[in-house]
Amino acid sequence: MFSRFENLEEKLLELEQKLADPSRITNQGDFRLLAKEHSHVSKLHELYGLYKRLEQELQDNKALLKKEEDEEMQEMIRAEVDELNDRLTALEHDLQIMLLPKDPKDDKNILLEIRAGTGGDEAALFVSDLYRMYCRYAEAKNWKVEVMSSNPIGIGGFKEIIALVKGDQVYSQLKYESGVHRVQRVPATETQGRIHTSAVTVAVIPEAEDVELNIAPNELRYDVFRSSGPGGQSVNTTDSGVRVTHLPTGIVATCQDEKSQHKNKAAALKVLKARLLDAMEREQHDRISADRKSQIGSGDRSERIRTYNFPQGRMTDHRINLTLYKLDDIMLGKLDDVIMPLIAHYQAEALKTLQ
Repeated sequence: MFSRFENLEEKLLELEQKLADPSRITNQGDFRLLAKEHSHVSKLHELYGLYKRLEQELQDNKALLKKEEDEEMQEMIRAEVDELNDRLTALEHDLQIMLLPKDPKDDKNILLEIRAGTGGDEAALFVSDLYRMYCRYAEAKNWKVEVMSSNPIGIGGFKEIIALVKGDQVYSQLKYESGVHRVQRVPATETQGRIHTSAVTVAVIPEAEDVELNIAPNELRYDVFRSSGPGGQSVNTTDSGVRVTHLPTGIVATCQDEKSQHKNKAAALKVLKARLLDAMEREQHDRISADRKSQIGSGDRSERIRTYNFPQGRMTDHRINLTLYKLDDIMLGKLDDVIMPLIAHYQAEALKTLQ
């Protein structure tokens, strides 16, 4: 593995020369990619340098141990050898993680789509709860959340809500949230105190950039309609709602949240592009893999991934058999204890393919 690190210094120098080239500074896209690669290689170089220094220190201590005759000094040296071995093991793991092929979508913003499944009004209310949970997590990460489309039911819930989440490394943190989220709790409308089970689906779709898709204008059909709120009440009296259809695939996106038809059209097109790119990538993924579910981090949205049991204050992630009895904190957006073990699990699975 470490043979890959021997030319890091040369690679770092080459990248620094490219970054100093004035012709590259004018190309912001190219310059941004170079800067990211430089940051990655620089960190690798720093970690590998530390690894080599600790490895040399370990060899020196082992040599000293063979020469040392004083038992007390031997014990001290052995303790230092153990500590160095632990640090080297941790560093080796960090270096292996950095060698994993980087998901090019990790840096992207996402469209977060949450939809009510089985369970009627209770499922719609849980859509609202999950959306609030993700908003609080985003706030803690200094991300921005913008609602693109929603379908409220009038009692505080949503049949569907779609939001754009923008910030640093959003997709890398939330990409394993796709799937079926099951909730078990006593609904507010239940007089007998019976536990009700309902389900909500979550889809995390990377935001599509214009350069990634080439959509001809004649491939799109726009329909306008009068926006309406819960219970059929009119939001406004103009045809501001917009539905855009990609004719070759039949993929549809709708937006009616804004009063301006122009803004709704832009929002619907952004959702459509993300869905279209996601569909294209999934189709390609299916062609490459005969068994998609066996792939690392497949994010299959039909898979039940998590259960939120309110009477027991328990959350269980079924993919990694993780159970936490801190549901109140989780619903307040404290998701690191859920997300970090998932990331670690899928990194460990990916490392097996390198060995």
